[in-house]
Amino acid sequence: MNQSMLVLVGIVILAVGTYTFRLAGPLLRTRTEVSERVETLLADAAIVLLMAVLTTTALTQDQQFAGFARLSGVLIAGVLAWRNAPFVVIVLAAALTTALLRLAGVA
Repeated sequence: MNQSMLVLVGIVILAVGTYTFRLAGPLLRTRTEVSERVETLLADAAIVLLMAVLTTTALTQDQQFAGFARLSGVLIAGVLAWRNAPFVVIVLAAALTTALLRLAGVA
């Protein structure tokens, strides 16, 4: 088997596995009982995980500080999301902030 075929097989296996996990949730939801405390902890854990990914993505690039321009764009996006701005406005404002700061020479 050549390398491109192995990649294709890997993609198919991952797709089937992902679909199976996503399907298992609704199918098994009624078979198990989870306490309200566990549901709260799982929801909190998801938020913490997303914040960790956001933080590392916003602050680092190639294992170094990404610069103040990117950080400023992410902060603008966070404030606009907190204020319930439309998604398109959030993305455009963050991109514009980052681009203008980089144009001004802020790394």
